[in-house]
Amino acid sequence: MTTPIPARHPDRPRKAPGVRPFTLALGIGAPSPERWRLLGESLLVGDEPMDALVEWMYAEGMATTRPMFDQALRGGIDSVPDAPQPLRTFFTAVEDTPSWVDQQLLRHGERVFRSGGTDGLYFARDVSFLGGYLASGFNKTLLRTGALEKGPARRFAETLQWAMDVSAENGMQRFGVGYRSTLHVRFIHSMVRRHVAAMPDWEADQWGVPINQTDMAATLVGALLAPFVGALALGVVPSRADTVAAAHLTRYVGWLIGVEERWLPTGFRDGVAILQHCLNAITNPDDTSRQLALPMGDDPLNWSYPNLPVLRGRLARAQHLSVTSAFLGPKAMKILGLPYVPPWYPALRIPVNLARTAATRLAPGGRDRAAVRGRREQEEFLRRLIGDTAATIGESAPPLHHTA
Repeated sequence: MTTPIPARHPDRPRKAPGVRPFTLALGIGAPSPERWRLLGESLLVGDEPMDALVEWMYAEGMATTRPMFDQALRGGIDSVPDAPQPLRTFFTAVEDTPSWVDQQLLRHGERVFRSGGTDGLYFARDVSFLGGYLASGFNKTLLRTGALEKGPARRFAETLQWAMDVSAENGMQRFGVGYRSTLHVRFIHSMVRRHVAAMPDWEADQWGVPINQTDMAATLVGALLAPFVGALALGVVPSRADTVAAAHLTRYVGWLIGVEERWLPTGFRDGVAILQHCLNAITNPDDTSRQLALPMGDDPLNWSYPNLPVLRGRLARAQHLSVTSAFLGPKAMKILGLPYVPPWYPALRIPVNLARTAATRLAPGGRDRAAVRGRREQEEFLRRLIGDTAATIGESAPPLHHTA
């Protein structure tokens, strides 16, 4: 029996800007016919274990089940007295860490992300996040969760806070801050999937399931591995061990957040291939692309600056558009409704980062200092986005706890 595929899945791979130079350098070709078919079929697949748990939580009442979920998240399922079976089944599975997980590699991967500083985050924001608006199918979900009303700074700040939790020292240790944040995001994804799919204007035969496996795989690699790719493009040269660790961290986070095994990277090259193939499948810009991109392009004008806000806002806008322009190119910028800005920022940063990389590798304790400096830069960037307010993960999602 043939599995149905939503209409948004194209007959053949589309060109997707952003990572093409890396796929060429790594010798990554187009997806095989079988992989292409699976990408289409995965548009109809959500996250069955979490979706089943969320249905049970709504049926029993969130007022009763949510405190138990939060307790299991903080202290494990054994810390919940007389835990109901649906809750125990889910948390027993996620607490059974896969045998392939290497805790030493996770610690290394966390440090690699911190060491990327702001340049990796700029790539995540200006290329992965903003370029992601070229995927109009994913935009359909975003717009139905109030993305325009909440604003791009707040939404990216929440994503950034999650990534910083994941990459905190020991963040992905069981019950660590990144572990908890990742399961929290998984829970929110399931509630949003349920909420949006029930809307009368949601066209499943056209768009598939909200927050489906294909979209989730692209988002995972775009959020965690793409910043590493971006830092590389901006002159932060990794060791082979760094690439292995970054991919391993991404793989475990993906497993924990509900991405199926087939879409979890087994290595750095495989991660870039997954990203490219997903983008080949979901890149299909329409009027929603410009609708979401324009506010984000102008958002630096409104960030929190300690002094000279007008001047610094204009400079930041030009800086971030130069990064977007460098990797997406003039055609994509036109589609997004954004001005093409010559890539002056990447040109300035590459020699600086090459020098920093050399110093980091040659000086005793250089890697540890790079991680400390990089995390400090990342925290400063988060404050620039939203000032002194907290980035609460899930705050930009619609109120879902009482949805029937």
